[in-house]
Amino acid sequence: MALIELNDVRRVYDLGEVQVHALRTVTRSIELGEYIALIGASGSGKSTLMNTLGCLDRPTHGSYLLDGEEVVTMSRDQRAKIRNKQLGFVFQNFNLLNRTSALENVELPLMYGNKIPARERRDRAMEMLTKVGLGDRYHHHPSQLSGGQQQRVAIARALVNHPSILMGDEPTGNLDSKTSREVIELFRELNEEQEITVILVTHDQNVARNAKRIIVLRDGEVVEDTEDFALAKEALEFDPIAA
Repeated sequence: MALIELNDVRRVYDLGEVQVHALRTVTRSIELGEYIALIGASGSGKSTLMNTLGCLDRPTHGSYLLDGEEVVTMSRDQRAKIRNKQLGFVFQNFNLLNRTSALENVELPLMYGNKIPARERRDRAMEMLTKVGLGDRYHHHPSQLSGGQQQRVAIARALVNHPSILMGDEPTGNLDSKTSREVIELFRELNEEQEITVILVTHDQNVARNAKRIIVLRDGEVVEDTEDFALAKEALEFDPIAA
């Protein structure tokens, strides 16, 4: 059984007199340990697909099985629980709390759901910060860290609950090229060494090129699903990957 199974998934937004078909008949499966880039022009449906996969949004039609559980019929609270248990998120803007230390930011997901003793929370957060190379910066606040370091804190926070899936929405969008390469390398290491499934939405062709599988969307539909970056780029026609 695949980790993720989408069957005829659609997402329609009803805007009164107009209906927007953000996703149209997406049927795909994703295995544990895959490294996937979702690419496409603005409005292609890649963010809607990411929000669906991340249990942030619910399809209006079809089936989404996550580790054998049907997400479509879950309540908001049930989806929140499965997000905290199975999924880790990394965003373009880091989404860190400015008035708390790196350590406290990483501890945050552990404060929801099952009660975890303060000492264990701290130990797990320190373990993750060390894993992303920031064990010596645990007491620093976001304003005292570079953009790349802030993104590493965000990755540590995403990993602290030991999710099976790490999701990134333009995770290198606010980083310079050198820092982007470092973050891409970190994603690769997490995927290969720990078998974490990585799913990234990106406009950065270097991010897409490093993925092992590339899914191209256009007008809410999957138009290419390939391991060949050249084929993926061709499928975009004149829609550039690079912003």
